[in-house]
Amino acid sequence: MKASPVLISIVLVFATILGYAYSADPDPVTDFATGLSTFTLRNIFKNGDVSSDTGGIRAATNPQNFPAVRTQGLSVVRFKMVPCGSNLPHTHPRASEVLSLLSGGPLQVGFVDTTGASHIDILYPGDLTVFPRGVLHFELNVGSVKAEYLSALNSENPGTLTSSEALFHIPLRALATSLNVDLKTVNWLNSTVHPYGPGLKKTANSGCVPGRDISTAF
Repeated sequence: MKASPVLISIVLVFATILGYAYSADPDPVTDFATGLSTFTLRNIFKNGDVSSDTGGIRAATNPQNFPAVRTQGLSVVRFKMVPCGSNLPHTHPRASEVLSLLSGGPLQVGFVDTTGASHIDILYPGDLTVFPRGVLHFELNVGSVKAEYLSALNSENPGTLTSSEALFHIPLRALATSLNVDLKTVNWLNSTVHPYGPGLKKTANSGCVPGRDISTAF
């Protein structure tokens, strides 16, 4: 199934807008932040920043729920993604990311670089992949079982900007010009976009069938 020209345009526009990186976290001047009583976070799915949606569960660290990461330039996110669940295309403007598939899946993953070239792969348990800082990237569980995976990022506050949701926060006339479509089409697309937020998504009309089309080309 070929991708819609409108959707391809959205990806390319977003990759162009956000295809640059910001400075990394500053180097620490002490071994660790003052006042720490523990360096362990128990049960990230209970005590982390947890969001649950149709595509599964996401749990992240931040300096508030895990003070030990302060000054260390680190954050971690754990995922439990249902078959055909997706971590929507997004960027982290302040961090690079290493992702490891722990179990289940497989995952289709990839990113679009600043030349507009895509880099897509299939991950199996034990595999790792890298998303360079600031690039548009995604994960999709193309398997028939739940995928559990972990991401580590080199910033305590990497930032997350989701592509489709962010695009429709700019004036629609400007977006229509960027996509080279009429305003009616842009308004229709806007009405279908997920509400802004970090949750994993799954939709019935995505064309994904669990365990089928385990490929980098679809």
